[in-house]
Amino acid sequence: MDLGLYIVTGTMPIIDVMQKIGYNGKRIAFVCNGKTLEGCVTDGDIRRHLIAGGSLTAQVSEIANYHPVYLEEDKKSSAAAVMERHYVTAVPIVNSERELIDICFWRGEHSGQEKNIPQLTLPLVIMAGGKGTRLKPYTDILPKPLIPIGEKTITEYIVENFAKYGCSDVTMIVNYKKDFIKAYFNDSETGNGIKFIEEQEYMGTGGGLKLLKECMTGTFFMSNCDILVEADYDKILEYHRKMDNIITMVCAGKKFQVPYGTVQVDEAGQIVGLQEKPELSYRVNTGLYLIEPRFLDKIPDGEFIHITDIIEKCLREKERVGAFLIEDDDWMDMGQMDELESMRKKMGFQ
Repeated sequence: MDLGLYIVTGTMPIIDVMQKIGYNGKRIAFVCNGKTLEGCVTDGDIRRHLIAGGSLTAQVSEIANYHPVYLEEDKKSSAAAVMERHYVTAVPIVNSERELIDICFWRGEHSGQEKNIPQLTLPLVIMAGGKGTRLKPYTDILPKPLIPIGEKTITEYIVENFAKYGCSDVTMIVNYKKDFIKAYFNDSETGNGIKFIEEQEYMGTGGGLKLLKECMTGTFFMSNCDILVEADYDKILEYHRKMDNIITMVCAGKKFQVPYGTVQVDEAGQIVGLQEKPELSYRVNTGLYLIEPRFLDKIPDGEFIHITDIIEKCLREKERVGAFLIEDDDWMDMGQMDELESMRKKMGFQ
């Protein structure tokens, strides 16, 4: 591994750091003084800086995290557990002098070469039947799958992302304003060849999947129509098959900071601890799944039900249900108005 691909100095302009992050392909760089690890910076840190009106010529020290998670060389074997615990996708390895000597990445090392995208040729199902009530008044006019993000609809971005991996067999389950959706994609270059399955009534994300029972004979991706996940889809498939999961849910590590100081109190009403504005971490369902066809057998016929209800049924029946972890910055959701505007900003359209 060429560590130079990942090392920056605190005085380096942010625009130069962007170029280095773009070249190494891992969306992260480590701030070092010589070889000594000082901090880290991600493409998410840079995006937030720019959205707030920050300058590209500012020094990266203004936005870097100077309290990075790291491991000493003799603890390297615990890197995967540390990444999962701290919701990060890279952990620097240092020697006794805190000099950077290696980097462990989530689900494998990086070769430093330009990525050759594997062609998975798996079907993609997009759930596009909902009313999008949280995006009113937009969805009074446009169905959620046709909400524009820049010059394209959200659904076109989803289709294009999967097309890079050879997943061009696309089925869209539609209901609300279905004729509008079908007409748009029948005239769209991106939508050429999309198959449509019509719900006769609202079935939920689980009930709608049951309509695929006769046409899905192998593993397939399923995505909600209002999310974008930037991930290595081949790594999701590799994990899914290695673990022999009936379904794998793609999850993002999400952190929330409590805006107040918290107090721990014992049974007698005595304060036993204080914590100032603690940060809480959770794994969040992104709305992207990898599914085996036998999962469809778990869905009752003709019943409104959500996919999460079917997953809970699988857990009760001791089926293998997996979670593939990505970083929060790799997931964008436009399910609510503020999230829609945030997605547009992240993608550079405002």
